[in-house]
Amino acid sequence: MTVLIAIPARYASTRYPGKPLVPLTGASGKAMTLIERSWRAACSVSGVDKVVVATDDDRIREAAEGFGAEVVMTSENCQNGTERCAETHANLGADYEIVVNLQGDAPLTPHWFVEDLIAGLRAAPEAGVATPVLRCDGDALNSLLNDRKHGRVGGTTAVFAADHSAMYFSKEVVPFTAQTYASQDATPVFHHVGVYAYRPDALAAYPTWPTGPLEQLEGLEQLRFMENGRKVLCVEVEAKGRQFWELNNPQDVPKLEEMMAAMGLD
Repeated sequence: MTVLIAIPARYASTRYPGKPLVPLTGASGKAMTLIERSWRAACSVSGVDKVVVATDDDRIREAAEGFGAEVVMTSENCQNGTERCAETHANLGADYEIVVNLQGDAPLTPHWFVEDLIAGLRAAPEAGVATPVLRCDGDALNSLLNDRKHGRVGGTTAVFAADHSAMYFSKEVVPFTAQTYASQDATPVFHHVGVYAYRPDALAAYPTWPTGPLEQLEGLEQLRFMENGRKVLCVEVEAKGRQFWELNNPQDVPKLEEMMAAMGLD
């Protein structure tokens, strides 16, 4: 199966304008923009035929071409990354069998998250879209709860059925648990990793559907699939000692830099 990774990136983020061009400093003290780190993460995934940056902004295009990325320019009318990936796939001829959306705010995504995601979608022909979920330890759960306590829209959580079909995604921490967990304890909460793998028919259909009330309330693009009766497969991935977090707010920059330093990532 041919695989395309598209990295959707927009400059006009509501919560963090200019986010793709924010520099992050690695363990050696080297600074690199968020979009370049995300592109390098995508390029480390095995079994991929093409990696492109998808944007509507010339500043991002110039930066991406400057570090060697292939860029596909898309419309300013794309409402989210999935719509941008759909337009990108169409612009490239719509002949890839799996399209991966590696969002440009997740530079710490390990290659095996994406490799396991692709394998999971291949093994589930009834699913049109798949996305990774990572079981939170106590530290990760406390970070999610701390964001909500201080009114920050941070990471997303997922709940899913026994067959791993998604039941819901939320910016709130679900399911509710009153238990206190130690740092490395396994918890019942799953952090949604902001990566998607689509089959072409599901991806092409997505922009034709209106934005539903749940997608609008939560601000989560994957809910549009569920609101239109499409199965979203949750693929559980393992951290293998790696820390994971997305850059959602300016306050996440030092958190990510601390994680990179702790893991020795340049």
